[in-house]
Amino acid sequence: MAQIRIENVRKDFGSFNAVKSSTFTIEDGEFFMLLGPSGCGKTTTLRMMAGLELPTSGEIYIDGEEVGMKPASQRDIAFVFQMFALYPHMNVGKNISYPLRSQGMPSAQVKKKVGEIAEILGITDILNKPVGGLSGGDRQRVALGRAIVRDPKAFFMDEPLGALDAEFREHMSEELRALHDRMNATTVYVTHDQLEAMQMGDKIVVMNHGSVEQFGVPQDIYDWPATKFVAQFIGSPSMNFLDFNGMIGKGGNEVSLNDVALNIPKSIDGANGALSFGVRPEHVRLDDAAAYRGRVKATEYLGTTQIVTLETANGDVKARVASSDAVNVGDQTGLSFDARTITLFDAETGQALRSQANEGVLNHG
Repeated sequence: MAQIRIENVRKDFGSFNAVKSSTFTIEDGEFFMLLGPSGCGKTTTLRMMAGLELPTSGEIYIDGEEVGMKPASQRDIAFVFQMFALYPHMNVGKNISYPLRSQGMPSAQVKKKVGEIAEILGITDILNKPVGGLSGGDRQRVALGRAIVRDPKAFFMDEPLGALDAEFREHMSEELRALHDRMNATTVYVTHDQLEAMQMGDKIVVMNHGSVEQFGVPQDIYDWPATKFVAQFIGSPSMNFLDFNGMIGKGGNEVSLNDVALNIPKSIDGANGALSFGVRPEHVRLDDAAAYRGRVKATEYLGTTQIVTLETANGDVKARVASSDAVNVGDQTGLSFDARTITLFDAETGQALRSQANEGVLNHG
């Protein structure tokens, strides 16, 4: 397996800039997620790593070797597509063994290798079956088997579970992560599903409009989003934003929203003008004694919890509270926030304001 480095990689299609000078490193053995909405540049970035697209500028290193202008066949990687791309005229075993047979490997070695992979994937009982009659999950296992059978340096996966139904997709994501851990493989995985990225990834790159918005481990990205886009894209419901105009003195630890002082992480750099007070729904507490007030607009029952939407002077707020809490539409209540969970953003640029609490985890590309 191998480390992969992307240095100032850019991709233009005519006058359209699809990827804007991206830089990040995927360590040997990591399960690495490229996350973002449709059209953000994540698949184009993956295809440049794989050699299916050539970068307009920048460098791509796999296992220390610069491969930016080399074709896919010279990169020793395996690619798994969303739509499986299996050979319909071959059975399961022949689909898995095709890369080995095309390399001229002796039949006895091919048979042994295919048997080992089938055992790992739990598909030994369907090796002689045609792929056309298989379920979506089994076809995806066959596609994975064909990718891993030749032990490449890295696996590249472009939304491989996107064609599966929700229940089986969750099951396959667990299997895929377990397979990665067993093989200690370097895996780069494209998805638009933030839950999938948080569940499976060791590291995540969040992309938007061709740019890397943030790069880091899932917990840091969730707790300390680098931009308002990341804060909105990660989390369900997404982070709340209470907009206000104000000033934070150097070393300040509170802001004023609707004439109510609210604590913020200490030592945020001096800032003034249009700001956003960001807080996750699970960090909003309904507290009648709190000075900052809101009116309940709606409740959404989710089993063990409920989502309460409240109207405040600075915008709507969603709170995730216990389903047993008695909350009724029209209720007036106080809202309290733990300063340690707050992120402040510049409302115009969308950039998070750094503090001692999050310094070092906000990593922009």
